Amino acid sequence: MSEHTYKKIELVGSSPDSIEAAVKNAITRAKKTIRNMRWFEVTETRGHILDDNTIGHWQVTVKVGFTLED
Repeated sequence: MSEHTYKKIELVGSSPDSIEAAVKNAITRAKKTIRNMRWFEVTETRGHILDDNTIGHWQVTVKVGFTLED
């Protein structure tokens, strides 16, 4: 069994479509510069309400864990 040490970062993703799309946007952007991502957890969910009382966009805070390289 191998042992791993993880580092955790916090990101905020947004989307006009859904909470899931906001998470995907955050992870997709992070993978451009972060290697070895292994898991995420959603810690906050927010939304912007427009003047006509509809949802303008979703915003989520996610913590992403990745393994440190040797």
